[in-house]
Amino acid sequence: MTNLHDTWRLGDLTVNRLGLGAMRLTGMPWDEKPKSREDAITVLRRAIELGVNHIDTASFYFTPTRSANELIATALQPYPDDLVITTKVGAGRSRDGEFSFARPDQLRGQVEENIRQLGLDHLDVVNLRWGAAMGKEPGSVAEHFGALAELREAGLIRHLGISNVVADQLTEARSIAPVVCVQNRYGLTDREDDALLDLCGELGIAFVPFFAVTTSIPGAAPGPVSGEAEVAKVAAAHDATPAQIRLAWTLHRGAHVLAIPGTGDPGHLAENVAAGGLRLSEAELALLDGVGRG
Repeated sequence: MTNLHDTWRLGDLTVNRLGLGAMRLTGMPWDEKPKSREDAITVLRRAIELGVNHIDTASFYFTPTRSANELIATALQPYPDDLVITTKVGAGRSRDGEFSFARPDQLRGQVEENIRQLGLDHLDVVNLRWGAAMGKEPGSVAEHFGALAELREAGLIRHLGISNVVADQLTEARSIAPVVCVQNRYGLTDREDDALLDLCGELGIAFVPFFAVTTSIPGAAPGPVSGEAEVAKVAAAHDATPAQIRLAWTLHRGAHVLAIPGTGDPGHLAENVAAGGLRLSEAELALLDGVGRG
């Protein structure tokens, strides 16, 4: 059973399990025109009013005319005492939008850039985003994660997480410094990380899916789109949207599973928050699980 006010601890920081992803605040590359700045600021302020106290962002969430970090700083400073802002480094983007992956010696600059854009003196949680591509990449994370661990010791970072990784990379990172969260692509019809999600629960580490809802939109994210009929059936029973059902299913996967659905639309924000209060029956969960594993 989950709702917005169910909580989880990221180290010594307590967050409500339903948070907000900032990527869509700026609009997406395929949008015909920039997203409304006023709508983005409204979404951020309304999210706080609705009880959201966990926002996921990155300095590489930007378009030519919008920056997610700048929008967050403009809308929410002075920040609420209980607000936890999670960001990520490792991946980066040039001004023309090309992605690249930072060397270990470049991570401090990325951390400092996030601190500067957000108007903070340190970052609450920083995820090492492994690999620049959408798919997972093999290799040791030790040098990069070790560089972030040094910044944690220096007081620039409070807690560390890791993103887009496999179990062995999580194990390696944990041998260097505490890991409070794993952020990987995951959703009802994107179940590659079922075992990793379970492992995080056993270890007391938050599992934070991205694209948990987006996988229901053809072309919006990698992965298959299936199970529309089953999701629609459950949605009708709850007078909910299919996206709300996919989000509710994600939260039902475990008490350690957080949700960070992103939106730049105030109406979609309200729907996402409402999804945190949906109660799915055992029969409905079984139906939906069958979709994901079929």
